[in-house]
Amino acid sequence: MALHTGRHFLQIPGPTNVPDRVLRAMDHPTMDHRGLEFADLGAEVLAGTKRVFQTEGTVVIYPASGTGAWEAALVNTLSPGDKVLMFETGHFATLWMKMAGSLGIDAEFVPGDWRRGVDPALVEEKLRADKGHAVKAVCVVHNETSTGVTSRIAEVRKAIDAAGHPALLLVDTISSLASIDYRHDDWGVDVTVSGSQKGLMLPPGLSFNAVSDKALAAGKTAKLPRSYWAWDDMLGPNAKGFFPYTPATNLLYGLREALKMLLEEEGLENVFARHDRHAEATRRAVRAWGLELLCQEPREYSSALTAVVMPEGSDADALRKVILDRFDMSLGAGLSRLAGKVFRIGHLGAFNDLMLAGTLAGVEMGLAAARVPYKAGGVLAAMDYLAGAEEVAAPKMAAAGD
Repeated sequence: MALHTGRHFLQIPGPTNVPDRVLRAMDHPTMDHRGLEFADLGAEVLAGTKRVFQTEGTVVIYPASGTGAWEAALVNTLSPGDKVLMFETGHFATLWMKMAGSLGIDAEFVPGDWRRGVDPALVEEKLRADKGHAVKAVCVVHNETSTGVTSRIAEVRKAIDAAGHPALLLVDTISSLASIDYRHDDWGVDVTVSGSQKGLMLPPGLSFNAVSDKALAAGKTAKLPRSYWAWDDMLGPNAKGFFPYTPATNLLYGLREALKMLLEEEGLENVFARHDRHAEATRRAVRAWGLELLCQEPREYSSALTAVVMPEGSDADALRKVILDRFDMSLGAGLSRLAGKVFRIGHLGAFNDLMLAGTLAGVEMGLAAARVPYKAGGVLAAMDYLAGAEEVAAPKMAAAGD
């Protein structure tokens, strides 16, 4: 690898860049996690995290990756042999399905093409056909990190209700929480799964379950083995700001700072609008380059990342290597069936207009350096959008024509 100066551009869809102030917040002496000072910290981050999930209900925080939160959602609500409905929207939906199978759950995996999200009409059709209510849960990945496709969770909820089915709704928001508008309570989600290393702007190491009362009730009769992941063991200590085992204390310092940035300073609505704007600018760049978006349904475009299809005969991993070696920027790889066929541009977390412009410049220079067939002008198209040049230019043109 070439010797580089300046900062590395980490433009994968997570882990994302950790703001300096969050890093500084974590750089404190570790406190006594049984002391009163920690109780204040625990209560504060639990309350703030509820606001990010947009819930008045229960949130549980684990020292774990998002994979742990997947398992917690399943083992706290289901019993061996229970049937669940899962949807093949990409690599991570596939991994969650495999986990369910390994836990002794009967997972029906509805096939998909990795270019679209969950079809709410198909959810309703499947549940209407389940006259005996054998399906105990519907599991959906909100934002599929491998594809840049966002499923319409509110419509999935409406489909379950239209079918008159009692199945729980379990949703993975690992790459969408605090980046894309998500409403645990309003959308009737029973368990929402997430992790710390993406929109929450932290290193990996914390995972979350937001839990409805219906899911808590299901946990009373669920028979899958659980110990570390047990919600009941968490809820008692959490009520006083404590945890039943040693928490990731310094990550919680960082979480407190990140919550302050998201909730008190920028505000969630502005956070979502910023991500929407950066995603649209990126898509305009991709189209100007003459390249293809992997996501084929505009209503399902992700605001956290954009997956770009390589032209026939070009290799995405070779392009990514050129960009890393020449410009010190990391882009996301194509995963499993998409390996070598797509690259992924992460535009989530602690990110602004200038960082996006630099990211897209690195991609455009990389396309040229790697001799990938493309058209110049993607960066300019994005910059025009970010600067509002189109809105500014329109009245001037009208005046000139008068």
